[in-house]
Amino acid sequence: MTISAELGVSELAETRFAVSPLGETVAALQLLRDGGRQAPNLPWVRWANDELAVRPLRLPRVWPLVASPTPTRPEFLSPAPAGANTTLAEQLATMRRTPAGQVRASLARVFGDRPPEAAADLAAAPAAELRAIADELRAAYERLVAPHWPRMRALLDADIGYRARRLTDGGAGALFNELHTDLHWADGRLTMSGFRSDREVRLGRRGLVLVPSVFGWPHVMIKLSTTTQTTLTYPARGVGLLWSAGTRPAGAAVGELLGRT
Repeated sequence: MTISAELGVSELAETRFAVSPLGETVAALQLLRDGGRQAPNLPWVRWANDELAVRPLRLPRVWPLVASPTPTRPEFLSPAPAGANTTLAEQLATMRRTPAGQVRASLARVFGDRPPEAAADLAAAPAAELRAIADELRAAYERLVAPHWPRMRALLDADIGYRARRLTDGGAGALFNELHTDLHWADGRLTMSGFRSDREVRLGRRGLVLVPSVFGWPHVMIKLSTTTQTTLTYPARGVGLLWSAGTRPAGAAVGELLGRT
C-alpha cells in the first residue's frame, strides 16, 4: 500500500529545501518517548536522559500531543519553514496563528472522539493553549536541541547541498529516488510504500518543502494534510557520524581546560 502525491509542473517549480528547528524539537521528544531505539542517535538520547534526570522538563500540554500512541501527530505543531533560514521563533509564531477551526480539525483527525485532556483543552481554547504550547516547545528546544544545534545545522546544510547537486545532475527523478528507499518518483507522481492502505496527499499551496532531519532518522514522512505547505521530512545523510565526537556543546573541553570568562 502506498501514500502518493501528484506533482505537476507548478508544484515542482515551487518545491524547495528548508531546515526546521521546531520539527527537530518535536522529533526529539518523540525519540525520547520511543526510548531511543534509533542507534545513530543513542548518544544524544543518553545525554538527554541524564540532563532530564538532574533537572526535569515539564511539558504538560505538549507531551500528550507528541507522545500519544496514535500513528500521526497534529500537523500544526511543526508548520513548514517559510524559508531556508527560518528560526524557531518564526515557526512558533506561525503555529500560534493556526486558525481555531484548523486546530480542531487536526485534533479530530489524530485523536478521533477520545482525545487526551490536553487535546480537549486545546480544542476548547485554541488561542490561549497555543501560546502555552509555544512556550513549552521553546523550553524543550533550549534544553534538548539548542546545545547541539550548530553541529546539527551544519550537517543538515551539508545534506541540502548534496541533494541540490543531485537535482542538478539528474533532475527530479534522481533527487526523489535517493531520498529514501520507501520513496519513488515516476510519471509525475511521488509515492511512499509500506502503509496499511492507499492514501492520496492533499498538497498545500506552493509545492513541497523537503526537510532533512536528524531526530527523524531513519523514517521518511509526508503530511497528509497541512495548515501551511506540505512538508516531506527525510533522514539526513551522515547522522551516524554526528555524535561520534560526543554530545558536549562545542567549546566545552576548552572551557574546562582554560576556565570560563
